[in-house]
Amino acid sequence: MGLILTIIMGLLIGAAAGFLMKSSYPWYVDLLLGLVGAFVGGFLSSILFGADLTTGFNITTFIVGVIGAVIVIGIARAVTGRRVA
Repeated sequence: MGLILTIIMGLLIGAAAGFLMKSSYPWYVDLLLGLVGAFVGGFLSSILFGADLTTGFNITTFIVGVIGAVIVIGIARAVTGRRVA
């Protein structure tokens, strides 16, 4: 059940990060970047704070994931050269 909740949370995070970054990517790319960003955010938070802040389906996990997704979308924009439409 944990993997399914992670995927659902990643999809929600992708939608939120795409909205915050005013992404010009298609909706499905935002969702995929959100999934990747959720993992990146969890990884970075464990390195920076020495604690797992992504424990379950809660607001802390959502915030950490959105921060990670914003980082991933920023990197994707830098690599592909895409800007806000």
